Amino acid sequence: MCSVMSWRSCADRPSRLKLTRADRALLAALSRSLPRTVWAGFSFKPETLLRWHRQLIARRWTYSHRPPGRPPLERSLRELILRLARENPHWGYKRIVGELKGLGISVSATSVRKVLLEADLQPAPQRTHSSWRTFVRAQAGSMLACDFLTVETIFLQRIYVLFFISLATRRIEYIACSSNPDGRWVTQQARNLTMQFADKQPFRFLIHDRDTKFSRAFDEVFRAEGIKVIRTPVQAPNANAFAERWVRTVRADCLDRILIVGRRHLEHALCVYRRHYNAHRPHRALHLLPPNGRDPTPRSSVYRATPTRSARRTHPRIRGRLSLRTLRGSFALAWVLVTRTRLDRVI
Repeated sequence: MCSVMSWRSCADRPSRLKLTRADRALLAALSRSLPRTVWAGFSFKPETLLRWHRQLIARRWTYSHRPPGRPPLERSLRELILRLARENPHWGYKRIVGELKGLGISVSATSVRKVLLEADLQPAPQRTHSSWRTFVRAQAGSMLACDFLTVETIFLQRIYVLFFISLATRRIEYIACSSNPDGRWVTQQARNLTMQFADKQPFRFLIHDRDTKFSRAFDEVFRAEGIKVIRTPVQAPNANAFAERWVRTVRADCLDRILIVGRRHLEHALCVYRRHYNAHRPHRALHLLPPNGRDPTPRSSVYRATPTRSARRTHPRIRGRLSLRTLRGSFALAWVLVTRTRLDRVI
């Protein structure tokens, strides 16, 4: 019963006056023109009226708010700082600031430190602990590897191919062929390679296996140029993995697809393939770039994947109408001419 009476009394009580923000601002402005004795006639407390007036003043003199401190760095600059720190773990804050200053970018060492700490990159002494992969990649820039591969001709003659490959760029530096690679011939090829480099010799180490064809005179030629010779362990082809991988590559791309007539034919085929391998063939470890480091396909020569008939006729590399019969006939004619020429020289 009490609860019912209390509910009725609450229902009979007048509801609270709801004022909008504009009403509060108007009343606060009018309160300054009325004497304080008249404020008792208002339906709200004086403290409420004063609070509305303070809010009105705060809204009148509100300026643009921004967080204290220096403005944040641009995203591109933050990415550049992180890249310099990751690719050069021995660089400290001051060194990164100096490198950025050389690029025309002014930034403080405190900002660089803050960016690195936000990316969980520790100071330089703690970032210098590199892995074996990083260590080997850093040493590969001054390493040269060499090895032999054999090719059987159409007349069952075995020809030996000596090649030198750079571990950093995967570039084939030198190739030579011989049917009898004795110590003198191998030493002469070493001299030819050093003469090819002349004063721009970038290598400090040479890796080769324990084949008897690599004589002591062969090693002395490189030691005279300041190159240290490293021999791989016995029966350990993985110790010279870059050279072994190139043997598989040249066989899959070139040698397993043609019949070799003789040494001159093999030298010509390897010369053409070496030019293609160094300048055009993309390499996965080099971000799909050739060993020379330049993109072999300029933007102006990129065509659509499915050109129209008129585009195929005007394409600079397509002359006339292509068909399987035409290609087969041209290949057969070229093969007959090459074989006849080689046989005449052998006879």
